[in-house]
Amino acid sequence: MRRRVATSRSGTLATIGDDGTSHLVPFVFALKGETLYWAVDQKPKRSKELLRLRNIRRNPRVGVLVDTYVDDWSLLWWVRMRGTARILTEGDERERAVNALRGKYPQYREQPLEDAVVAIDVEEWVGWSAT
Repeated sequence: MRRRVATSRSGTLATIGDDGTSHLVPFVFALKGETLYWAVDQKPKRSKELLRLRNIRRNPRVGVLVDTYVDDWSLLWWVRMRGTARILTEGDERERAVNALRGKYPQYREQPLEDAVVAIDVEEWVGWSAT
């Protein structure tokens, strides 16, 4: 499961809104040990105060789904993770996270990652594979 997650290019992040409903967004991430890292980047957004960050501040419990779809259903798999998110604003861990993201995604090498970086400490891994 960890190898598949580590090499995947994207996933879906689920946070919990103040009304108790889930908020799902696609995201890119880097896995280091038992922690997923993602950053608020420079892609166009309506606001830098993203709903997913507001949700994490209220309730840091999050879910992540990473999967693959191909027409050959014998190759299907998914991994679901549950964990606790932390917003990193400074420090060594934040710097390591930025370096991991830049190492995985060339797009991040060309832009500053000055906004929020989030660490998700994965506490539960559940997966399925067709083979």
